[in-house]
Amino acid sequence: MSIEDLAVPGVRRLTPYQPGKPIAELERELGLSRIVKLASNENPLGPSPKALEAARGALDALHLYPDGAGFELKAILSHKLAVDAAQITLGNGSNDVLDMVARAFLSPESAAVFSQHAFAVYPIATQAVGATARVAPAHAGERGPRYGHDLTAMAALSDEQVRVVFLANPNNPTGTHFGRKDLVAFLKALPDNTLVVLDEAYFEYVDEPKYPDGIALLKDFPNLIVTRTFSKAYGLAGLRVGYAVSSPEIADFLNRVRQPFNVNSLALVAATAALDDTEHLARTVKLNRRGLKQLSEAFAERDLQFIPSVGNFITVDVGRAAGPVYDALLREGVIVRPVANYGLPYHLRVTVGTETENQIFLDALDRVLSP
Repeated sequence: MSIEDLAVPGVRRLTPYQPGKPIAELERELGLSRIVKLASNENPLGPSPKALEAARGALDALHLYPDGAGFELKAILSHKLAVDAAQITLGNGSNDVLDMVARAFLSPESAAVFSQHAFAVYPIATQAVGATARVAPAHAGERGPRYGHDLTAMAALSDEQVRVVFLANPNNPTGTHFGRKDLVAFLKALPDNTLVVLDEAYFEYVDEPKYPDGIALLKDFPNLIVTRTFSKAYGLAGLRVGYAVSSPEIADFLNRVRQPFNVNSLALVAATAALDDTEHLARTVKLNRRGLKQLSEAFAERDLQFIPSVGNFITVDVGRAAGPVYDALLREGVIVRPVANYGLPYHLRVTVGTETENQIFLDALDRVLSP
C-alpha cells in the first residue's frame, strides 16, 4: 500500500496552496539586492506602531500559553462591531476560520458552492473534508462585472445537499464586488439549512456606497457567517489573526473544532492595539486609493485590460501567457502573482504598494513587455 492509498480521497485530489514568492527566496535564487514584493496583498506601510509596541511588550511572557479564549481581543471587537462576544470566533488568520467552517459543517455527503475565480482556500477546505465542490461560472460582463460572482448562478446550484456557500466580497484575485441589494436577495433565495460564509478580508479598503456591511445583516440572517482579517489593512499578516462573526449557535460549533491556543500571544495583543489605531488605518486606506488610481491609469495608458478593483490589489491582462512575464519580472527584482490557477492564464495580480514601489513595477513591466 502506498502513502497515497493511505490519504483520504479528498486530500489526494488537492493541490497545495501556493503563496506569493518570499523576498528571501528570490534573493537566494538570483542574488538580487533590491526587490519589490507586490504579490501577497500585504500592507506596504507595515503594522500600526501601536501594534508593534504591544507585541514587544508581550515578549517577556512567551513562555506562557496565550489566552485561549482571546478575551481582550473579543471584548474590543465586540464593542467596535456592536455584537456579543459569544458571536466571535478567533482564527489563525481568517483562513483558519474558513477551515473550521468546512470541518464543522461539511462532509462527504454534502456540497459547497463557490464562484469561478474565487479564493483558492474554498476548494481546498471543501475537498479536504470530502465534500463536493460546485463551481458557479462568474459573470461574463453582461449582467454583472466581468469575472465577478454571479449570485443568481450560485443560488441555482444551492439545493438541499449544499451546506455551505462561500462568497468573497470583494473577491481575491479579481477585486470585484457586489452590492447590498444583490446580497440580500441572494440570502433570501437560499434554503434555510444552507450556511453562507461572507469573506470580507478586504472590507476596510472598500469605499463604495452600495457595498454591504455583512455584520449588519446578521440579525436578519442567522445562517450568515462573516469573516475578516488583520492580515491586510491592519498589516499583521506575519502574526496570523482573523475572526468570524456569526450567531452564537454557529460560533459554538466553530469553537468545538478550533485548535487550542490557535491565536498566539503576540497576535492577540497586536490585533487589540491595531484596532485602536484609527490614524494608521486611515493612512493605509488613503495610500491604497492613490495606488489603485496610479496603477489603473498606467494600465489604461499602456492599453492593458485590467479588472477594476476595490481591494488592495489589481489584476491586469498582460496580453500573453502571464507565466513568462512573471518570470521576467522576477529577474527585474519585482514579485507579483500569476493567477493561472484561478482560471486567468493571461493575468497578473499586483498588490498596491507605495507610489515608488508601484512605479518600479511599472518600469519593469515596460521593459519586460517591450518588443
